[in-house]
Amino acid sequence: ASADEEGDPVTLAEARSLTFAHRRKVLLVSTPTIRGLSRIEREYEASDQRRYFVPCPHCGAMQWLKFDRLRWQKGRPETAEYHCEGCDAAIAEHHKTAMLEGGAWRATATASDPTTVGYHLSALYSPIGWLSWSRIARGWEAAQGSDEAIKAFRNTILGETWVETGEAPDWQRLYDRREAWKPGTVPAGGLFLTAGADVQKDRIEVDVWAWGRGLESWLVDHVVIEGGPDRHDAWSELTALLDRSWPHERGAHLRIARLAIDTGYEAPAVYSWSRAQGFAQVSPVKGVEGFNRSSPVSGPTFVDATEGGKRLRRGARLWTVAVSTFKAETYRFLRLERPTTEERAEGTTFPPGTIHLPTWVDSEWLKQVVAEQLVTVRTKRGFAKLEWQKLRERNEALDCRVYARAAAWIAGADRWPEARWQDLERQFPDRDAIRAESGPTPARVPGTPQGPRRKTVRSNYMG
Repeated sequence: ASADEEGDPVTLAEARSLTFAHRRKVLLVSTPTIRGLSRIEREYEASDQRRYFVPCPHCGAMQWLKFDRLRWQKGRPETAEYHCEGCDAAIAEHHKTAMLEGGAWRATATASDPTTVGYHLSALYSPIGWLSWSRIARGWEAAQGSDEAIKAFRNTILGETWVETGEAPDWQRLYDRREAWKPGTVPAGGLFLTAGADVQKDRIEVDVWAWGRGLESWLVDHVVIEGGPDRHDAWSELTALLDRSWPHERGAHLRIARLAIDTGYEAPAVYSWSRAQGFAQVSPVKGVEGFNRSSPVSGPTFVDATEGGKRLRRGARLWTVAVSTFKAETYRFLRLERPTTEERAEGTTFPPGTIHLPTWVDSEWLKQVVAEQLVTVRTKRGFAKLEWQKLRERNEALDCRVYARAAAWIAGADRWPEARWQDLERQFPDRDAIRAESGPTPARVPGTPQGPRRKTVRSNYMG
């Protein structure tokens, strides 16, 4: 954040060039990061913000290339073409060479300092033989469902800052978008379960989430264990929850693959209970500030130590969670547009990351899941900092969601290969066969295991 705690490194570098008076030149080159925190963004916005304008081969209109003008058929990035801002005609990539030759840099703003100029160029301008428009389109499609991948795409391909989605969604809109399924039932798309537990003074709240491909998720259960960490029976009830299974719409029964439990309120009690359960299914977690999209969960670290200070590898473990990353991701997922009934009838699926909420969840829970907002604040030294602030006192639903999401990350869902997802899908009997309570049994789907209709998916397989 600062160079040897002396201050902002850009300011320091500029100060050291003052020796050369009017002959000095300061060149700042960088890939942008997060909007509001990016130094290069700040410097560029203070400049005359030059863009490279190129002519349309059809109408001659001069324009700088924008990603939203690159269009292609969904699932077919090889059809990517650029559409002119002036005439909206499709521009094939082979025109790019002539367009670049006929282009010119133009200022799009007035600099706060007339001696400061700024240039911005994205990968859309890559010459023929370099990064093509179709490869850019393919990269965008591949990034969907992963905030880290989308951030990398915007930063490195488009040269844009990433906007953290920290504005709280409207809880009433979420209320209206609830879907109908039975309490405690796993909907068809859910392939494994995780849980997030928030320990309070007088209770332990647990939310159980089902996860499918593309991190699509469904709230399966909301459990409140009365009594808090000082009540022995509360921990017994939490243990029973680990042994419980939830019926799946497609006929199987699922157990919790991993439960992440917060250590912030009563760490010794959490560690004691976790040691008794073992760490194959339980992850004590601690939230830390800041964003870390490439590795939002780190650990485990070993908590127990000998009298000499040596860490015991067989003792309690702790995972640290960059909670800002998962809170922002949750808000973005809650805002995703959903296909209409007509579109779904035609085969359109929900976008990756879609969060499905059931009709049995009440308004209080919905208010809790959107109880915080990301704001930009200034430190005492004047640096910008992103900080989550509460909009209301109770936020357990958001915390439990973050911990359940961290549990999915620890289980490996963000990194599983296609073969692992196929293995999970093969655990379920044929859906049509389950619904055929009478009459002839339909042919079994190849690769679907046979056996009793009710079966339990064990958490050790889920990781």
